[in-house]
Amino acid sequence: MRAQFVLSEIGVGLRRNLTMTFAVVVSVALSLALFGASLLMSDQVNSMKGYWYDKVNVTVFLCSKTDAKDHEACAKGAVTPEQKSQILADLKKMPVVDTVQHESADEAYKLYQKEFSRSPIASQLTPDLMQESFRVKLKDPKDYAVVASAFKGRAGVQSVQDQRSILDNLFGLLDGMNWAARALMALMLVVALMLIVNTVRVSAFSRRRETGIMRLVGASGFYIQAPFIMEAAVAGLIGGIVACGFLVVGRFLIIDGGLNLADKLSLIDFIGWNAVIEKLPLVLATSIVMPAIAAFFALRKYLKV
Repeated sequence: MRAQFVLSEIGVGLRRNLTMTFAVVVSVALSLALFGASLLMSDQVNSMKGYWYDKVNVTVFLCSKTDAKDHEACAKGAVTPEQKSQILADLKKMPVVDTVQHESADEAYKLYQKEFSRSPIASQLTPDLMQESFRVKLKDPKDYAVVASAFKGRAGVQSVQDQRSILDNLFGLLDGMNWAARALMALMLVVALMLIVNTVRVSAFSRRRETGIMRLVGASGFYIQAPFIMEAAVAGLIGGIVACGFLVVGRFLIIDGGLNLADKLSLIDFIGWNAVIEKLPLVLATSIVMPAIAAFFALRKYLKV
C-alpha cells in the first residue's frame, strides 16, 4: 500500500466533510475530556479518603452533670474518676487503638472558642457545659464498630462518635457527582460514535466511484477501507489532543492558578501533575482506537468491498 495515496485520501476526506469532521472532533474532545476528568475525580476522591480517613478520630464522650439531667445514657450521673480511669485503661488495651488523648471540658471550651468564635452561641457557652472526652486514634479507621460496641451504653459514657461517618456523606456526594460525569461522558461517546459512523458513510458515498474502480482492478478490502478508517482515527486524534489540552489547562486553572484551590483549600490533598500526565496516553489511545473501530464496523455494513 502506498502511504502517499492513503495520506492524500485522508486529506481529501477530511476537507470534503469539513463540517462533520469538526463535529466529530468537538464531540470526541468533550467526551474524552469528561472521561479523563472522571478518572482524575476518582483519583482525587481516593486521595482525599486516604488523607482524611488516616486523620479522623473516634471520640468517646463522657457524661457531664448536664448530661445526667438530659441524656438517658447518663441517668446514673456524671462520670466518676474511677470510671474515667477504667475507660482509659480499657481503651489503651484494645489492639485496634493506636493512641488515646484525653480532652478536658476546659480544653474543649478553649478549642470551641478558637474554632467557632463567630458562632452566635459562643458567648453563651461556659466550660461546665462542654463535654469531657477521649480522642481515640485507630490503627485502621474501619475498626470504629469495635470501639463503639465496647463502650456504648457503658457507665460514664454518653456516646461514641465516629468522625468517619461525617466524611462518608461528603465522599458519597463526590462519588455521585463522579458517576453523573461518567453518565454524561457515556452519552457524549455515543454521540461521537454516531457522528463518526455518519461521517464515514458520507465519505464512502462521495467516493463510491473511486472505490468501484479500485474493486475492479483487484484492490483488497483493507486497501479500500484503510483511508476511511485512518480518516476517522485522525479526526479522533485531533479531538484527543484537544481533550488533553482541556485536562491540562483545567488542572492548572482550578488548582494552581485562576481559582487557586490549592492555596484556598489547603486542608485538601489535591492530586499532582503526575496523575494528569498518567491519564493523557490513555485519552490519546482511546481517541484513536474508538473512531477506528467505529469506522471499521460502519464500512463493513455500508461499503461493499
